[in-house]
Amino acid sequence: MSVTARTSDWPGVRPEVVAEVVAGLSARLQKRLDGAAAKLAERPVAREGDEWRVEVDEETVLVLHAPGGVVAAEAGVRCGCLLAPACVHRAAAVTLCPLAGAGAEPGPEPEQEPEPRSDTHGAPGEPTGRPAADPIVGDPLTAVELAAVRHLHRAAAAVLAAGVSGAGAVSQAELLRAAHRARLAGLHRPAAAAVTVATRVRAARSGAPDHRLADLVAGLRELLGLTTALATGTAPVAELRGTARQAYREEGGLRLYGLFAEPVLTATHAGAVSWAVDADGRLSTIAEVMPHDDAAAAAPQAVGAGNRTVRLGDAALSHREFSRAGLAVQGATRSGGGRLGAGASVRAVRATGAAWTAEPAARLWSEPASAQVARALAAQELPYESRPAGSDLLFLDVTLLGTAPGPGGAPQLLARCTASGAQGGPVIVLRPAHEHPDLPFRANLALLATAPGLRLRVIGRLERADRPELRLLAIGTPPAAPDPLALSADRAGRVNLGLERLQTADLAASATASATVGEPADGSAEEPADGSTAPAPYGPPVHVLGRRVEQTVTTGRHALAPSEASAAADRGLLRAAGLATAAELLDGLRASAANQQRDVFGRIVTDDHEDFATAWLTAASYTEELATALCASAWSGEG
Repeated sequence: MSVTARTSDWPGVRPEVVAEVVAGLSARLQKRLDGAAAKLAERPVAREGDEWRVEVDEETVLVLHAPGGVVAAEAGVRCGCLLAPACVHRAAAVTLCPLAGAGAEPGPEPEQEPEPRSDTHGAPGEPTGRPAADPIVGDPLTAVELAAVRHLHRAAAAVLAAGVSGAGAVSQAELLRAAHRARLAGLHRPAAAAVTVATRVRAARSGAPDHRLADLVAGLRELLGLTTALATGTAPVAELRGTARQAYREEGGLRLYGLFAEPVLTATHAGAVSWAVDADGRLSTIAEVMPHDDAAAAAPQAVGAGNRTVRLGDAALSHREFSRAGLAVQGATRSGGGRLGAGASVRAVRATGAAWTAEPAARLWSEPASAQVARALAAQELPYESRPAGSDLLFLDVTLLGTAPGPGGAPQLLARCTASGAQGGPVIVLRPAHEHPDLPFRANLALLATAPGLRLRVIGRLERADRPELRLLAIGTPPAAPDPLALSADRAGRVNLGLERLQTADLAASATASATVGEPADGSAEEPADGSTAPAPYGPPVHVLGRRVEQTVTTGRHALAPSEASAAADRGLLRAAGLATAAELLDGLRASAANQQRDVFGRIVTDDHEDFATAWLTAASYTEELATALCASAWSGEG
């Protein structure tokens, strides 16, 4: 049963509070929890200061005490019914509340606001902030840690076996209870991964607009991979444990040159992030990200954050201004992921910036595209908090080719990647960095599609696919371009595509005069102007295995019920493409899904789903590795 409730109506809730309240229900009431949550979601919510009030019926009022917008304790959920505190109303309420960060402790504000992941699909509030004491990380797991890992693995396997359709509030609460136990044991990385999975399961069940099945699959794969590696000791324990907070290193004096700024928009947070490069070519970020309680106003809030002052020392310039200027910083601190600290001892004053065609920015574009892609793909294997800043960014010089039909017939903007002004690089598909219609990305790409032949220097985020794809973030003019962008002097030859809107006058007249490639007057398809073709929309049939992996996450292990006809068709297609390993993994996944013991009456015996979770994790990991290899291969055709 899906539950649809506006996130902005309810306060946040700590994951352990959800686990405690749901665990207090009787088995009979737990069976009624999803239905009760669906009914409660239809009731109006009124806020009075730090209290949210819901009239369950004419005689019963539910009160959530949430200082700072987060219910931090079980006592903060009160109900006036006769069954309270072990009533279904309290459990339904915490089920509807969005999950707050697992590592967020009450107290002073950290050095900066929580910064969601740069792909905007991660859960806000994951471990970040000031340095904190870490547990001893070099030793093997203790008995307490091992028990917590096994509990978490069983809970994750149960969610996988049930699928989104079957993972109701009770299954989610058990996963959150296991996550809390893991966090208390010092296993911060798997605990954060479990909260992320629970958040994404909620989004999937409620039909939230920001739900992506690929994100949920990735979250489950990471969580099961972490718990398996910890339980078997097949990877360094220190890396798998993670840390409660990101540590900041003393950097002393830094000379920063602004590169670009981008909006950040998630289900709960909105703001902007500025990117800068220092004299050594290292990238850093400064974030201005705040929670939002109105999804309709979140996109304008993210765009407007570009005009807010950079929170670093005494610098009096906005994120938009910093993307074209510079900063001289004293007493700087920086995390391993490149995030700049904004402590009281930091001093910063405005300084001159650097053009993208001048050092130190220019060296970012000197690396071959294939090497940049290899660096980005390698970084994806690291924990998020350990990835170098900008590891997923590509810095390319391209020539726009216009639009051409993509898979399904939808038009897509193509560009030829060039090196040192030479033609012959791979043809890439340019996509908006964020699909939200109220952000300028899509409108700006539509205007760029009218300018085939225009040469650009671009910054984008790698989209892992079996053809070259790039999520475009910012554009500028490459060296010695015959048709530079016609931008005003205060824009320093570059445009932040997520914060600023391009105008027709900004594009070179020689480029806008050309017709759009792929859209001739008679409506027929046409090749790009230089004779190249769009990247092939289909590669090896990896999707045959991938869709079964995703289907399991959606509907559970029963989705793989044996159908000899479909199994034979899948097997034949994979083997014909030379993917014999994929065929074997799919057969193993099907067999594991059907291998459930039954008692003498034909009833399924309780199963911990260990074998099934292992088979699914193996298939999902293979799909992930093959997708990475295909992406690297697609980009390796650079001339």
